[in-house]
Amino acid sequence: MLRSLYTAASGMMAQQTSVDTIANNLANVNTVGYKSESTEFKSLLYQDLQSKTTSANGENKPVSAQVGLGSRVSSITSHYTQGILNATDSTTDFAISGNGFFAITDLNGETLYTRSGNFTFSTAAEGHMLCTSDGFPVMSSDGNPIVLTNEYNTSKVTIDKDGNLLYPDEDNNPQLMGVKIGLYQFANPSGLEKVGSNFLKETDASGVALNEDYDDVGKKSELRQGYLEASNVQVATEMVNLITAQRAYELCSKAITTSDTMMEQANNLKR
Repeated sequence: MLRSLYTAASGMMAQQTSVDTIANNLANVNTVGYKSESTEFKSLLYQDLQSKTTSANGENKPVSAQVGLGSRVSSITSHYTQGILNATDSTTDFAISGNGFFAITDLNGETLYTRSGNFTFSTAAEGHMLCTSDGFPVMSSDGNPIVLTNEYNTSKVTIDKDGNLLYPDEDNNPQLMGVKIGLYQFANPSGLEKVGSNFLKETDASGVALNEDYDDVGKKSELRQGYLEASNVQVATEMVNLITAQRAYELCSKAITTSDTMMEQANNLKR
């Protein structure tokens, strides 16, 4: 009976993690560039009850008798599918169409990556720097912060689909400025480490960052100015998953209650 108690308890803990993941998805349904996550499970060890024989003659048993000892969470996987592009009124909002990521530098000088493109131009010593809402500089394809001198009116800066910054000449025709927003891809984006605030960190599992300008990445991404990528969370799907996890949790709880009742009945046999 004790085996069933611990087995059901492992299932309850696994389903609780699943509910936590679903709750995080729903909480970030309106977070720009957020990617939905799902909980993956795997079974625990199996205990052999009868593995070789069930007869006095020692005949080989064609099918062994094994009982499982529960389940556990094996991974929480992020799904990097494309989110819907929503139009905005800001010229410093950029959305990625494809598999690319923006690169930024945090206060410690470490390079982080994000799909959230709600940027702004902040005043810097050299002029105007393109940065995130936290003030972290956005990196160019050359790996440098994007800084424009004071002679440029940032409200007139536009970009093309490749991320090149453009500025109008005397005839109001956009001209290349020689600066390009950096876009990077990963062999396994699900292996990126989440560090909060929509930022991701490169790991051994994700592979090294591949610069779309210099490395072979297959299909390159495209940028859309005046758009932001919405979360790819599907509320209806998450609600169905939530109901499924709740039912599984209730069943595991019922198994514990049943095991407890059976143990009580067994203890009462001596009375």
